[in-house]
Amino acid sequence: MAKGIQTRHVCRECGYETPKWLGKCPGCDQWGTLEESITITPSKTAISRSNGAASLGLVTRAQPTRLTDVPSVALEGRMSAGLSEFDRVLGGGIVPGALILVGGDPGIGKSTLLTQAAGFLAASGGTVLYVSGEESATQIKLRAERLGVASPNILLHNEVDVTLIASTIASERPSVVIIDSIQTMQHPEVDSAAGSVSQVRSCTAMLAQAAKGHGIPIFLVGHVTKEGALAGPRVLEHMVDTVLTFEGDRHYAYRVLRAVKNRFGSTDELGLFEMREEGLAQVANPSEMFLSERSERVTGSCVSPIVEGTRPLLVEVQALVAPSYLASPRRTFSGVDTNRVNLILAVLEKRAGLGLAKYDVFVNVAGGVRVDEPSADLAIAVATASNFREIAVNEHTVVAGEVGLGGEVRAVGHMEQRLREAGRMGFKRAIVSARSLAGLSRARLGIEVIGVDNVHQAIEKAFRS
Repeated sequence: MAKGIQTRHVCRECGYETPKWLGKCPGCDQWGTLEESITITPSKTAISRSNGAASLGLVTRAQPTRLTDVPSVALEGRMSAGLSEFDRVLGGGIVPGALILVGGDPGIGKSTLLTQAAGFLAASGGTVLYVSGEESATQIKLRAERLGVASPNILLHNEVDVTLIASTIASERPSVVIIDSIQTMQHPEVDSAAGSVSQVRSCTAMLAQAAKGHGIPIFLVGHVTKEGALAGPRVLEHMVDTVLTFEGDRHYAYRVLRAVKNRFGSTDELGLFEMREEGLAQVANPSEMFLSERSERVTGSCVSPIVEGTRPLLVEVQALVAPSYLASPRRTFSGVDTNRVNLILAVLEKRAGLGLAKYDVFVNVAGGVRVDEPSADLAIAVATASNFREIAVNEHTVVAGEVGLGGEVRAVGHMEQRLREAGRMGFKRAIVSARSLAGLSRARLGIEVIGVDNVHQAIEKAFRS
C-alpha cells in the first residue's frame, strides 16, 4: 500500500495538532508543549481501493451488540495480583482486557511491584509475558531471584517492536502481559524516535487493541517528568483504563500506590507498602505506621482521622510558626493543598484572633501521605494554634472537621469509621463538629466525642487535659 508522510506538531499535554510549530498551544494554552510528529497516511490510490473493496462487500464490519446480551464481569471474576493492597487500588482485582498504566519516579519500585505480582500469578497457574525494552533477561532474572520469584510460567521477551509484541500476545495467549516500559516501544510504521508523542500514542493504541481483542490485561510501565507528571502525551491517560501512581521518597522505606483514574473502581483507594531487601511488603496497620514516630506533648502536633476510599487512617498534622524577618512571611506546606491552608490561616487570624501576619508558617503531614479531603482542616487549625501559643494538644485527642470562612466547624462523612479507628489506636477523645453528633452511638465507639461549633471552641477544648 502506497503511503504519504506528513510532518505535524502535536501537543504532549492535550493532543492538539497543527502543521506548524507554535510556542503556545491553542488547545490548552501551555507554552513549549508542541513536539514534531511524523505520521504516515495511505495514498489516494489505496483509499480508493479500500472503498472499492467495501463496495464489493469484501470488508466485514462488527455488528452492534445489545447491552443486555453483554456478559457481566463480577468481582469474583477478577484476578488477584497476590497483594491485597494492590488489589484494593485496582478496585478488587485485575479485570480481563484492562489496560493499566503504572507510573512513578525512577527507582521507586514499579518493576519490583509488577515482578512480585507476576510471581503470584504464575504460581497460581497463569502465564505471564514480561516484555522489557530496558533490561536484559539476565537483569530481570537477578531481580526475580532477589524477590524469590522463580516460575516457568513467566515468559521473558526482550523486544521493542510493538507489532511483534502484539503477534506474540496473539500466539502465546498469556494470562497477563507486562510492558516495561511504554516509552521504549516503537511502531515500525511511525517514523519518529521512541518515546515521542506519535510513538507512544501508536504503541498504546495497538496494545489496547490486543488487550480488548483477546481479553488479556496489560500493564504498562510509564516514565515521569521532572515535575512528577507522566511522560508522553496527555492523551495516553485517556487511552488506558486505569492510571496508577507509585509515590514515595527513595530515601525512606514506605511507598504509596494511588489510582488517578480507574474505570473499574474507585480512585480514592490507597495502597501502602514498605520497601525491604526481599521486596515490597504490605503495611497491615497504616495508622500505626504514620504515628510510630510521634512525640507526645510537643506543640504544633495534632492527629486527625481521615478516610481514603473505604479505609480510615490516622495521620499526624504538624505545624511550625516562627517570627519572620522577611517582608513577605513564608508559607511552606507539604502533604496538603496550599490554597486550603492559606484559607485556614486567614480564618485563624480573622475569627480566632491569632496574629499570624508577621510569622512564617510551615505545615506538614508526617509519613509522606497527602491529605486532600477537608476533614483535616480542623487539625491544621489546631496544630497551628498549638505552636503559636506554645501549648501542646492533649495526646489522647483526635480532631476532625471542615473549617468554613465564618470560622464554623462543618460536619464530615464517615464519622463512625473515623472514631472507631481512633478508639482502636488508643485515643480517648475526639473533637468534631456538633452536627456530627446526631446518630453517633458513642457508647459503642468507646471514645469521648466532643462537639464544637467554631474554630475558637475547638482550639480551647483541644488544649484541655
